[in-house]
Amino acid sequence: MTDPGEVRASDAEREAVVEQLRVASVEGRLTLAELTDRTEAAYTATTHAELALLTQDLPAGAAMPAPRPASVPQVREGRKRRWFVGVMGDSKRRGTWRIDQELGAVAVMGDVLLDLREAEVRTDTVDIMAVSVMGDVKIIVPDGVNVDLDGVAIMGDKKVDVLEGSPGMNVPVIRVHAYAVMGDVKVIGDSRAQPLQRGFAAWREHWRRLHGEDWRELGRKVRDEGRDLRRQLRDEERDARRGLGRGY
Repeated sequence: MTDPGEVRASDAEREAVVEQLRVASVEGRLTLAELTDRTEAAYTATTHAELALLTQDLPAGAAMPAPRPASVPQVREGRKRRWFVGVMGDSKRRGTWRIDQELGAVAVMGDVLLDLREAEVRTDTVDIMAVSVMGDVKIIVPDGVNVDLDGVAIMGDKKVDVLEGSPGMNVPVIRVHAYAVMGDVKVIGDSRAQPLQRGFAAWREHWRRLHGEDWRELGRKVRDEGRDLRRQLRDEERDARRGLGRGY
C-alpha cells in the first residue's frame, strides 16, 4: 500500500499549485518573496505531500484555479502609474507595501530605491518605468523572478544582477523600462542586496511556531511513521497466516 503523501507529483499538479499560489498573491495573501520561493519549491517538489505543504496556510477547500488566458491584461485599463521621485534627494520604498498598479521611478541628481521583496503584488506582472538623470534608480527583487529590462542608457548604465528562475517556470515577471542619462538603473537580487529574511524561511518559521517543528522534519516523521505502520501491518498479516497454518 502506498502512502498518499508519497505519491509522485505530476507536472500538471505542480503547475496547478503554482497557479494557486499566483492567485493567492494577487489576492494579497503572499508577498513577492513568498510567491517566488514557493513557486520554486513547487517546481522542485516530488510528492503530493511536498506540494500540499506549500498551500497549507492558504484558504482550505478552494478550488484549484484554471490557468489564466494569455489575453488578460496585466494592469486594468485607466489606472495611473504610481511615481517615486528623488530630485537632489532620496526616495525609498521598502518593507510591506501594496503594488496594484504600474510604478514609476525618477531620479534627478538623487537616488530612488524600490525594494519589492516584501511587497504584496496584486498584478500578474510588475511594470516599472525608471528614469535616471545624473542619479541612481535601484530596484531590489527576490532572486528567482524573471526580469525583462529594456530602454536606453546614454553615458550611463542599465543592468540586471539577479539569479533568475529556470527556463520554463511560471515565475513572477518584473518588467523595467529604463532611461538613463549620465545615471544608473539597476535591478538587483537578494544575493546582491542587504540581507532580508526570505519569505519561505519566514513561512517555515510560522509553521514551526504553530506545530513546534520544521515542516521538513514533520514530513520525514510522517513518512517514517507510515513506513513503520506498513511494516507492522505486514508483520501482523504474516503472523496471522502462520497462525492459520498451525491451526490456531
